[in-house]
Amino acid sequence: MRRFLTAIVLAGILPIAPRAGPRVGPHAGHRAGHRFSGAGAEESRVGRHEEPRVGHRFSGAGAGVGAAAEQLRVQHIDGGAADPFAAPAGVTAIVFLFTSTDCPISNRYAPEVRRLAAAFAPRGVVFRLIYPNPAERAPAIREHMTAFAYAGATQALRDPEHALVKFVGATVTPEAAVYAGGHIVYRGRIDDRYVDLGLERPAPTRRDLAEALTAVIAGKPVLQPTTQAVGCFIADFVR
Repeated sequence: MRRFLTAIVLAGILPIAPRAGPRVGPHAGHRAGHRFSGAGAEESRVGRHEEPRVGHRFSGAGAGVGAAAEQLRVQHIDGGAADPFAAPAGVTAIVFLFTSTDCPISNRYAPEVRRLAAAFAPRGVVFRLIYPNPAERAPAIREHMTAFAYAGATQALRDPEHALVKFVGATVTPEAAVYAGGHIVYRGRIDDRYVDLGLERPAPTRRDLAEALTAVIAGKPVLQPTTQAVGCFIADFVR
């Protein structure tokens, strides 16, 4: 499969995914030396979490669980503690989407994230952008949300101490985690558009996040609760 995809790329059929480099466009300020994860990067991750947290119960609306989870907090973009699991009545699931203002793969997923947020909002799903890079402050986050039309479609929170990152087990941006029924039911890629580093399909063949949310709304188990996301390593943000 890899040889086949490589051949397609060389033939010019599949576009090459952007790598870290000079700024491109209104908000693609890629950090020099910024590394990316790929399908074969699991064993080489720096700062990766050994035990996936899918199925790990934590606090949320109506879920009384351990003290450690109850105390987990992130930040509003203007400062102040925020409970990432708090949600109003009627919310079926919360999608935490770990993102960064200058990760090119995250930014290329913005249209799909907006589409998913619009499609699932009427069905009780809330999308929350989680910014784990400590260097990304309120002005940059607001500019990012405006540039990629996230404002009004999603909520934004900062996780500079990586409290939610570690609890969920996220390792890259973009990576999604779905919270429903008091626990994480899915963690991984948005879809399989990115096969590996430098290998991007013209269109995804599997829409993993949408499939997970559809199952949750229908009251069914998520058939594939973890997948391998491709993107920028979160561990690099604290270097």
